[in-house]
Amino acid sequence: MNSAFSTIDWAIFGVYFLLVIVSSVWLSRVKVKSSRDYFVSEKSLPMFAVAISVLATSQSAATFLGAPESSYSNNLTFVGFFFSALLAVIIVSKVLVPRFYEIGAITVYELLEKRYSPRAKRDAGMMFLVGRLFASGARLYIGALAVSMILFSDIAATHIIFAIIILMSGSLGYAYFGGIKSIIIADIVQVVIYIGAALFIIYHLFSALGGDFGLIYSTLEASDKLKIIDFSLSGSYNFWALISGLLLLNIAAYGLDQDMTQRILTCKDKNEGAKSLIVSILITIPTAFLFLVIGLLLYLFYQHPELSGFHSEINQNFAGEKIAIFMTYILNELPDGFKALATIGVVATTFTSTSSVLGAMSSVAVTDIYKPMFGGKSEKHYLKASRVGVLVSALLLSLMAILSYYWQRTSDIPLLDFALGVMVFAYAGLLGVYGVTLFTTRGNENSVRYALIGGFMTVLLLQPYITKALFDFDINFSLQIIIGTIVSFAIMMIGKNETE
Repeated sequence: MNSAFSTIDWAIFGVYFLLVIVSSVWLSRVKVKSSRDYFVSEKSLPMFAVAISVLATSQSAATFLGAPESSYSNNLTFVGFFFSALLAVIIVSKVLVPRFYEIGAITVYELLEKRYSPRAKRDAGMMFLVGRLFASGARLYIGALAVSMILFSDIAATHIIFAIIILMSGSLGYAYFGGIKSIIIADIVQVVIYIGAALFIIYHLFSALGGDFGLIYSTLEASDKLKIIDFSLSGSYNFWALISGLLLLNIAAYGLDQDMTQRILTCKDKNEGAKSLIVSILITIPTAFLFLVIGLLLYLFYQHPELSGFHSEINQNFAGEKIAIFMTYILNELPDGFKALATIGVVATTFTSTSSVLGAMSSVAVTDIYKPMFGGKSEKHYLKASRVGVLVSALLLSLMAILSYYWQRTSDIPLLDFALGVMVFAYAGLLGVYGVTLFTTRGNENSVRYALIGGFMTVLLLQPYITKALFDFDINFSLQIIIGTIVSFAIMMIGKNETE
C-alpha cells in the first residue's frame, strides 16, 4: 500500500499540530472562577457558537469513516437519521430544555434529584459515565486506528498507543484549562478544519471522475444511489425506524446525554438553548451530506471504471482487518498533500468528540457524584476537583481505547457498530426513567435504579450475538431501544411516588 506520508504531508500535518498547540496555549488563558463557570460558563455563550459545538460533538472518526461507507454500500437514506434528529430536538426543546433551565441545572440528571432524591441523580450519572466511557473510548480507538494506518502504514500496538496519546493530548489541551468555553471555541475551529478536509476530498474525487456533473448525477440515479426515503421494512434507516426507535435514540442523545446537553445549558436562557439545538441540526444535515457525497463518489470511482479509469482489484484488507472504503481510498489513492488533509480531518473529528466528552464526564462525576458526597467545600476546591475529573476521564478513555485494540481481536463484533450503538445501553433506561418523571406522578429512587438496570440488561439480551446464538434470529437496532425503553418505563411505573 502506498500509505506512507511524503515530506509535504508531514509538513502540512506539522503545521496543523503547531496550530493546535498555539490555540491550546491561547485558550488556556480563559479565566475560570468556579466549577459552574468551568462546566456551563455562567450561561453566557452565543447561541450560534453553541450550535456549532453541538454539531462538533455529534461527529467522530466513526462518522467521518462510517457515513461514506453507508452511501457507498447503500444510498442516501442515512441522511434521514438527521431529519429524525430534527424532530427529536424540537421535542427536546419544548419538553426538556425549559425544565433544565427552570432548576438552573449544570447536568441533566439534576432533574431526578428535584423529583426523587440525590441517589436517583447519582444512579443516572453513573449510567451515563459507564455508557460514555465505552462509547467514547471505542471512538477514540477508531480515530487512533486511522491515524496509525496513515502515519505508520501499520496498526502495531505501539503505534496505536502513540496515536491515542497524540489524540488525547490535543483533546486534553482544550478541555483542561478553560473548561466548556475553551472546548466550544476549539470545536468551532475543528469543525471548519474537517469540513474543509471533506471539501478537498470531494474536489479530488470529482476531478478523478472527469468533472462532468451531469454524467455523475445520471450514473448515480441509474444505479439507484440517490434514494433518500425508504418506506420498506428493511434497512437500518427506513422511514418506520426513523419515526420510532431512531427518534427515541435522538431524543436521548440530544436531551438526556450530558455530552450534548452540557452545551445547551451554556446559553443565557431556555429560548437561546432551544434555538441552539434546532440550528445545530440544520447545519448538521448539510455537513453529514458532504460525507455521504464522498461515499457516492467513491462508489463511482471503484465501481464505474469507465468514469475513473480504476481497473485494479479493490483491497479493503489492512493487517488482516477489513477497513472502511474511505480509509481504503485514503491509503491507496490520495496524492501527496491530500493524505495529510484526510488525516487532519480524522484528527479534528476525534478532537471535537473527545474534548467534549472529557468535560461532560467530569461535570457529571463532580456535580452529581462528588459534590453530594463531599459537600461544604470551597469553590476553589470544586474547580480543582473538576480539572482532576477531566484528567481522570482522559486516563480512563485512553485505557478503554487501548483495551478496544485487544478486544477487537478476540470478538466477532465489528468495533464500528459497537462505537455507534453502545450508548443505547444507557439510553433505553434513561428514556424510560425520564418518560415517567415528566409525564406521570409515579416512580421513586429505588425504581430509578431498577429501571436503569432493566433498560441496560434488556438491550444487552437483545444483542444479535445473543439472540442469534439462542433463538437464531436478530432484533434490529431500532426495535432494541423501543423494547428497552418500554421495560424501563414499566419498571418505573411500578414504583409508587413516596411523596404521595
